Amino acid sequence: MNFDLTEEQELVRSTVRDFAEQKVAPVAEELDREHRFPYELVAELAELGLMGMPIPEQYGGGGSDTVSYAIAIEELTRIDSSVAITVAAHTSLGTMPIYLFGSEEQKREWLPDLAAGKKLAAFGLTEPGAGSDAGASRTRAELADGEWVVNGSKIFITNAGTDITACVTITAVTGEGEISNLIVPNGTSGYEISAPMDKLGWRASDTRELSFKDARVPEGNLLGPRGEGFRQFLEILDGGRISVAAMGVGLAQGAYDLAFRYAQEREQFGKPIAAFQAIQFQLADMAVEIEAGRNLVYKAAWLKDEGRDFAKEAAMAKLYTGELSHRVVNQALQIHGGYGFIEESAIARLYRDQKILEIGEGTNEVQRMVIARHLGL
Repeated sequence: MNFDLTEEQELVRSTVRDFAEQKVAPVAEELDREHRFPYELVAELAELGLMGMPIPEQYGGGGSDTVSYAIAIEELTRIDSSVAITVAAHTSLGTMPIYLFGSEEQKREWLPDLAAGKKLAAFGLTEPGAGSDAGASRTRAELADGEWVVNGSKIFITNAGTDITACVTITAVTGEGEISNLIVPNGTSGYEISAPMDKLGWRASDTRELSFKDARVPEGNLLGPRGEGFRQFLEILDGGRISVAAMGVGLAQGAYDLAFRYAQEREQFGKPIAAFQAIQFQLADMAVEIEAGRNLVYKAAWLKDEGRDFAKEAAMAKLYTGELSHRVVNQALQIHGGYGFIEESAIARLYRDQKILEIGEGTNEVQRMVIARHLGL
């Protein structure tokens, strides 16, 4: 067994870490406070080739392996979750469905701009009455005169309403017991996008509610065979869980880094609080959990790269890193004491951003259901 990263993977880590520390860190607090989407950073990430890492080069992507992609998401989240989820949702949820299930014509039409980061894509699965029970979708699409007529709504959709969003791929009921995926371009008549939602965390990320009122899209915008939507979005979620699990590791690492530095700077009773065993033990436990979580994420990513089944490992990684990031950021804020309770402190932002990692891409409870199924229970 070899746990060493390749030279290319190490280069990804150093490149993204430098970008996050030099470009993202100075503006993260301001973007969060102003609830402002990071257009300038997205453009720079696109120039670095980070907006379409797993997409093959023939479609304008980077052709990177999943481990490299997970490392990039981890390093971005270490500094700021809003920037990281913008990249992760665009790549894993917005772009990958078109690459995995689209026709060659659809790939040629959509992927070059998406993989290059010139445009963003979104994925619309969750509805007001269909979250964990994704099969309860009420959005419907009926075929009429060569067009799909879509009616319904989606909620909590990332990247759907930015100035550079090209499309959203949605799940819709297209027949009795039949779910399909459709590409809906932004600007489609009858497709309405709400104002950005006001969230506890990820405040610089674009999150919207979408509604469809007799929205018409071409019949050719069906993604893959009709009726394959349920299987498709399960596969999409499996892959997406790796990126969200990488976010859990990255946020935990960022919180640990802040706590480690603060513990050596903050003095009480005449010495740095890092000299006290109570603090040392907390930091030691945090380091152990982060290392365990990172190994889970990298293993799931490696299995995917090897073309092997990875759904169970992705769910395990997502569950574990969501919960470990909760424990780590809570301990890290505790080490900061009163200063951690002030909004200007980076740890406060990480604390708010963490909770969604236990909800998005399937709640902790759903991950346990997935894992139990794969265990044969």
